[in-house]
Amino acid sequence: MKKLDGKVALVTGASSGIGLATAKCLAAEGAFVFITGRRQDELNAAVAAIGTDAIAIRGDVANLADLDYLFERVKAEKGRIDILFANAGVGEFLPLGAITEAHFDKTFDVNVKGTLFTVQKALPLMPKGSSIVINASMVSIKGLPAFSVYAATKAAQLDRRSQGSPNPCECRESRHHPYSWL
Repeated sequence: MKKLDGKVALVTGASSGIGLATAKCLAAEGAFVFITGRRQDELNAAVAAIGTDAIAIRGDVANLADLDYLFERVKAEKGRIDILFANAGVGEFLPLGAITEAHFDKTFDVNVKGTLFTVQKALPLMPKGSSIVINASMVSIKGLPAFSVYAATKAAQLDRRSQGSPNPCECRESRHHPYSWL
């Protein structure tokens, strides 16, 4: 028996990088994995790499209708989420003088709005003892040139415990800071 046999996971932004690697690990440990992303060809390739215990659902986390569709599908297919890895994010690194309103809005829409509503919409499907992991970034705690908007979005990804919000599913919550040792 594998560690995650019978568990259901959802990984956003899982068509490449950290999201895809995480989805592969979850599946290798026995979890059934839903993955999301915006590009169907990359999602198809990701499912092929993960294996038979994965379903790709195309969507943009910044689009609330896409999130509604995602969670309707998860509910219909498996009825619950035991592990949520809110990984989807974008980062375009610009110096202060080059930042535009469109750049600012896109980055905040995906990294803050998308993460917040992903977690909010997942909660009704999360049983007691489930896990939420938010993929933050070390730039939220370490300043780097041209990363100001991206860093602000990652700092805004606070877990509910720090905001005093109720935890109806009694979930474990954490923020992951890749490369924080740099």
